[in-house]
Amino acid sequence: MTGRLDRLAASHGIQLAYVSELGEDRVIDDDAKRALLRALGVDPEEGAEGDFHDGAEPPAGACPLPPAIAAHRHWGVACQLYALRSSRNLGIGDFEDLARLAILAGREGAAFVGVNPLHALFLAEPSRYSPYSPSTRRFLNPLYVAVDHMEGGPEALERLRVEAPALFETADGDLLDYVGVGRLKRALFDAVFENRRAELEDEQAFQRFVEEGGQALAGFALFEAISEDQVAKGGHAGWHHWPEALKDHGSAEVARFAEEKRDRVLFHLWLQFEAEEQLASAQARAKAAGMAIGLYLDLAVGVAPDGAETWADPALTVSAARVGSPPDMFNSQGQDWGLAPLSPKALAERDHKPLFDAFMALTRHAGAVRIDHAMGLARLWWIPNEARSAGGGYVRYHFGAMIDAVASAAGKNRCLVIGEDLGTVPPGFREVMAGANVFSYRVLYFERHQDGSFIAPEAYPRLSLACISTHDLATLAGWWTGNDIALRFEAGTQDEAATSRDRASRQDEKRMLLQALHRSGLLPDRLEAEVRGDAAMPQDLSEDLAIAIHRHLAKSAALLFAVQLDEMVGARRQANLPGTTDQYPNWRIRTPVSLDELGGNDRFLGLAAAMREERPKAP
Repeated sequence: MTGRLDRLAASHGIQLAYVSELGEDRVIDDDAKRALLRALGVDPEEGAEGDFHDGAEPPAGACPLPPAIAAHRHWGVACQLYALRSSRNLGIGDFEDLARLAILAGREGAAFVGVNPLHALFLAEPSRYSPYSPSTRRFLNPLYVAVDHMEGGPEALERLRVEAPALFETADGDLLDYVGVGRLKRALFDAVFENRRAELEDEQAFQRFVEEGGQALAGFALFEAISEDQVAKGGHAGWHHWPEALKDHGSAEVARFAEEKRDRVLFHLWLQFEAEEQLASAQARAKAAGMAIGLYLDLAVGVAPDGAETWADPALTVSAARVGSPPDMFNSQGQDWGLAPLSPKALAERDHKPLFDAFMALTRHAGAVRIDHAMGLARLWWIPNEARSAGGGYVRYHFGAMIDAVASAAGKNRCLVIGEDLGTVPPGFREVMAGANVFSYRVLYFERHQDGSFIAPEAYPRLSLACISTHDLATLAGWWTGNDIALRFEAGTQDEAATSRDRASRQDEKRMLLQALHRSGLLPDRLEAEVRGDAAMPQDLSEDLAIAIHRHLAKSAALLFAVQLDEMVGARRQANLPGTTDQYPNWRIRTPVSLDELGGNDRFLGLAAAMREERPKAP
């Protein structure tokens, strides 16, 4: 049976064996093969063989790489948009904050400003706030709309401050209160819409936006209207818990709802219009500030199983499995991201247009985009619904066609593409991506030789984006103090033995990093004894050492270098601690320095000056 089972599984794109991130050969068991076949709609005992084969067509196209970008090395600032503080926002960073950060960073010599995914979440249930678990990747999160920059917004703000001042208390605090922010912004949106509704039918820009958005936009607005109606009745934002008649987007009940609640559907169409207009303005202002690239946006790897995308087009995703990652050095049981996997068969039957459409929407107002877990273009770790993370396996996609869909959309919008290729990377994957002008994503912490020493800056691939850390990892200050190790222990994601091991390893890693600085000629003189091992490592990361480490990576051959805003202001807390839910305030930590103060912040200005020296603007 195993021979036939293997042939059947392989013919449907299930990868029987893979190489782990540590170079170990791994084989999935027969139970996983059977469960994955069932998820694909294939009977493991009597199912017919599929037509997936190893000789997949290579990509025919390539992503844009304009000569002006290829000829010079650039740097930019990366941030979590929701985390930005300012005196004018309402407790969550917004598109106006993004534009102002881009202008400030552009004046300091940055070529781009990067943000977390801006995809639509669940407006009716703001407690679902992970930017990597969107309702859809086609549309935007209205909570990022700056109310004071909407027509009629300032007046609505003034009235509500008098009528309901308690709503504005959510703007304070070090942690973002999504529920409070959602309540406040919804009240303001409703007030502004009430005064704008009559004008919208005659507003040509809005009508053109709705027409161009087509069925996809109309379906999303309808989903949002039903979602808010269900929550108002004590139900859920996600469609899995809706009444049966509403689960089918083509049902008579849904059509009746759309007719009866036309105003609420219009409301959500209008919110998307406002979001799109403000994002477009932010990109225009970034470019006007001298940025060579401008906004650098992020594409999540998938969507929530009960969101707008799966409701409107259930055949496009597979409901019997979810996306995650296999066991690795950080997660011995693997990870379960709870996302709905795209169906390779449905994508192929539609000539991969759904991916093209999502990428067109993403790149419309961006100079660069990052594909989260870019290996998903070639394969994804599927976890059958009845299994744990480790009981899954890789299901393959038509790699060349997937890249072509991405490249076609990026080409139409003249947008750079960066593929986040961390973790378990298939053999040959990076070479194919480089051939299609997709930038590799290289993190300082991981760029090591086998003995653990850090690679030289010139060893970084030219076609890559280099960075010190990411939202899922410790900030440099947090890494230096071992804050991430302590957090994993406190959150229960690793035991005491692993914690002791990691603390000892971190001391060696810090010494090796200082040795790398020494080889680059960047080590502060006062740390010579620490490099030799004659003195203990300093407990805290000093400002001059932080700048030296950034200079070290800025000297790399990578065309792009992203500096996290948190690094520029010395923050210790990381945005997200993988493997946790409520043990850590994921996606809620706000930037410690306000945008209003950033232009005069010595640490920010000092690091920006160092980056200008290492990567000056192109003449």
